[in-house]
Amino acid sequence: MTQNSSNHKIHQGRNIKRFREMLGIKQDALAFELGEDWNQQKISLLEQKEAIESSLLQQVAQILKIPAEAIENFDEEQAVNIIANTFTNSDHATGFVYNNYPTFNPVDTILQIHNEKIALYERMLKEKDEMMLRLEKLLQTK
Repeated sequence: MTQNSSNHKIHQGRNIKRFREMLGIKQDALAFELGEDWNQQKISLLEQKEAIESSLLQQVAQILKIPAEAIENFDEEQAVNIIANTFTNSDHATGFVYNNYPTFNPVDTILQIHNEKIALYERMLKEKDEMMLRLEKLLQTK
C-alpha cells in the first residue's frame, strides 16, 4: 500500500472516483469499458476499496487515460495543503482574475443588432410589396 511521509494511507478507490468524476465519466461508462463482468454497482464497490490489485488499476488508468501512478499516489490532503500554502503565503496569489478590459465593445454589439433588425425590417417590407403585387395581378386576372 502506498503511503506518504506522514504515514497517511492513500485510498486508491477514492482516487479512481475523483479522477473519474473530474473527467466526467459515469460509473456505468467505466463498467462498460472494463467489460461484461462489470456493472455500476461493481464500480461503486471498487471505488470503496482502499487498495486495488495492480492489473485492475492499470486497466482503469488506461481507460481514464491517466498514469496508474496518479491513482496510486494522489493524496488529496497533501494537494490541499500545497494549494492552501500557495495562496496564503504569496502576497500576489489570487483565486480569481477580474477582467477590466472586455474583448468586445458593447456599443458595437448593440449597433450590430440594430443594423440586423433594420435589414430584417427592410426584407419584410420588400416581401410585403412583392406579395401585394402578386395579389393585384391575381385580382386583375379574375
